Amino acid sequence: MTQHFDYDLLVIGAGSGGVRAARKSAEFGAKVAVVEKAALGGTCVNVGCIPKKLYVYASEYAAAWRESAGFGWRAEDVSFDWNTLRDNKTNEIARLNAIYARLLEAPGVDIIEGHGALAGPQEVVVGESRYRAEKILLATGTWPAMPDIPGIELALTSNEIFDLERFPERLLIVGGGYIATEFASIFSGLGANVVQSYRGELFLRGFDHDIRQFLAEEMRKAGVDLRFNHHVTALESQSGGVLAHLSDGNEPFDAVLYATGRRPNIAQLGLEHAAVTLTEAGYIEVDDAFQTAEPSIYALGDMTGGWELTPVAIGEAMAFAQTQFGGQALTMDYHAIPTAVFSQPPIGTVGLTEEEAIAAGHEVTIFESTFRPLKHTVSGSEERTMMKLVVDAESDRVLGAHMVGADAGEICQGLGIALKMGATKADFDRTVGIHPTAAEEFVTMRTPRD
Repeated sequence: MTQHFDYDLLVIGAGSGGVRAARKSAEFGAKVAVVEKAALGGTCVNVGCIPKKLYVYASEYAAAWRESAGFGWRAEDVSFDWNTLRDNKTNEIARLNAIYARLLEAPGVDIIEGHGALAGPQEVVVGESRYRAEKILLATGTWPAMPDIPGIELALTSNEIFDLERFPERLLIVGGGYIATEFASIFSGLGANVVQSYRGELFLRGFDHDIRQFLAEEMRKAGVDLRFNHHVTALESQSGGVLAHLSDGNEPFDAVLYATGRRPNIAQLGLEHAAVTLTEAGYIEVDDAFQTAEPSIYALGDMTGGWELTPVAIGEAMAFAQTQFGGQALTMDYHAIPTAVFSQPPIGTVGLTEEEAIAAGHEVTIFESTFRPLKHTVSGSEERTMMKLVVDAESDRVLGAHMVGADAGEICQGLGIALKMGATKADFDRTVGIHPTAAEEFVTMRTPRD
């Protein structure tokens, strides 16, 4: 007996991965619906990449004004208005939400508003309604994780930090990942006194060690109070803000932001109604085709525990739609994925770190360069730039490229193509640099590190 399905594919979660999977599957001819209880676009559009980058832009103007004096500019009575930034950001996000709706509606995707949960291997419940689908895709991303300490309810997460009623003149940021580090630079650049507290010896675990150390030096020069091997034991409400109980004493702050990791957003997703299994770390377990242990249910993006990056989720979604409905089996290629940390100065990176290359058994040759950019010889800024290449000594292949400095993300995006194609150090050496740029340093480093 033929089963009746309302949809060929029902997607729970309208973030970057879910929207792309739904849209492409519909373009391939599938009947598709997407369920979302919040704004379209997910974390990236609403409380992640997009508003963060807008705030990064805003935070860079203060330094630009200061540095402009060396070039002859005179700016008097420069001030910053938090409400203008916040409200203009909100308007831009609303515009993007509407674009996402049009992207889904154009190929005929049904948008179902509400909380979606599994009611079985091929059934989803949304409020009082039930929908049957031949395939179900979970794409609900991750959610900020908070520690269990006294007063933690007084802390903010990255979900709330963009929309504060008042600008926090004194801000404590707890965490050592890229989210904490980016917000430390953002709010410091906007004029706040920022303390970034991290329990480990050095932040940005997983990035190249030399890059991490160099960035710490630069951020401290820029005014961020970085405290490593540092702990927050409790938070206490006080008039006008929060009193933080710290390992080095108690301090008052206007606000406290916790950015101590994220966890799969699977609460109340109804996983108990299907054979979906989790990894030891609590992420949805999938194979190379994003299929869970339940044959009709798939998952992709941050909730599966891989690269937690929007372009990766989109790439996975493209592979999923092409495989399931496009008539061509595709797998996601995770080799040499470029990424950036929008700190000040920013990090750009692609390929293996020195530590990863050695752990993988490579004998490596390291090329490094640190310098004061031409701009700052006149601006008066003491900011420096660092570049690093990790090269396989036997094959001469460039295994990793890493940078701290202006436009690092833009530069490493281009280097990502070279590493993807297997470029060697000799290829870099044969490439003519664009002068004068910082990027040319990547093709002029000739002397290996001792």
